[in-house]
Amino acid sequence: MDVCDSKVRAYKNGKTFEQCRDMAESLNPMFKEEIEKNGRVLWTEILNKVDHDELIYKLTLKFLRRDGYDIGNSKIPEVKKFIL
Repeated sequence: MDVCDSKVRAYKNGKTFEQCRDMAESLNPMFKEEIEKNGRVLWTEILNKVDHDELIYKLTLKFLRRDGYDIGNSKIPEVKKFIL
């Protein structure tokens, strides 16, 4: 009997979660380079570059935080180097 796998779910443009995660990981070096060059990157810039795909946007922020960047908050919507 054929059963649909509940773990495989299509997100925007029919991508799976794994594909979205890989896409977010592949965009991070570009954002890191921009942060190093300009000192910060705005959330709106990230949202525009991920083509308004909310899942990839959130994963990108998550991975930047994991890599040691300050992703800001609703009052400071920008990603910058973490200052100790």
